[in-house]
Formats: sequence, structure tokens, C-alpha cells
Amino acid sequence: MPPPLKAADNVVLNAYMGAWYVIAYTPLFVDKDAHNPVEHYSLNDQGHIEVTYRFMKGGPNGPQKSYQSRAYVPDISHSARWKIQFLWPFRADFVIIHLSENGQETIVAHPNRKYAWIMQRRPEIDEAIYNELLAKLEAQGFSRQRLRRAAHDWIET
Repeated sequence: MPPPLKAADNVVLNAYMGAWYVIAYTPLFVDKDAHNPVEHYSLNDQGHIEVTYRFMKGGPNGPQKSYQSRAYVPDISHSARWKIQFLWPFRADFVIIHLSENGQETIVAHPNRKYAWIMQRRPEIDEAIYNELLAKLEAQGFSRQRLRRAAHDWIET
């Protein structure tokens, strides 16, 4: 059994909130053909994190899909470890395993090492940075073959 995921130690919840463009992800049945995927996090009055995941289904002109979930941090001293509830009563653990020093790139992963998301604050990513992030995932026991590069081809409407 692999060791537990090493969580990022520089996550400040208020600064982490906002929009994150999904650059690469492990597809689930709901988003296997996602285009322009964006995760948005916001803290509510109870200290929970409201999560909105939006994307265009099938292409840049496809219908917009939106999914809501709620997350919380069980131990505020470990703000990189979240529990997310997609559908009551089911909860999943997620770990922010990387947050760049400038707060522009992040990697979120599931402890079973089957699911991961590379995200950043803008839709385009420098290839060198992308490869560094893939290497960070592999260093924690993930297979880069599980990830799909997200299409970001924004069309003004």
C-alpha cells in the first residue's frame, strides 16, 4: 500500500477560493467530453466551500453543464485536506497536493490515486509548467495515462 498523499502546506482557504481552469483531469462519467471546464470555489457563511463545476458538453458550442457540491475542511490546521459531498450521504476525500508559490497552479487528487485534477487560474498553460505538474503527480504515485488534457477553446457569444 502506498503512503498517504503528501498535502500542500501553503493552502490559505480565502486565497484558494475563486475560479480554477481545469487543465487536465481524470474523466468521470459526467465529464468525459468536457470542454472549457472550470471549478469555482467560494466560502459560505458556515465556513463550508461551495463548489461549482461548469463545462460545455461535447464541444465549445455544446450545452453548458453545471454541477454543485459542498466541501469542508475537517481540520483547519490541514486546509489542503477536504471532504466533498456530491450527493447526500456520499462524501469523498480530496487532497490539494500542490499549490504553486504564486497561487496560479494547483493539483487536487483523491487518496486512492485514481483521480486527479491539474488546474490553474487561466485556461492556457505553459508546456514546461504542465510537465512539471505531471512530474509532481507521478512522484506521488499517479499515472499520467489516467489524465485527459482538457480542451479550452473559448468562443465569444
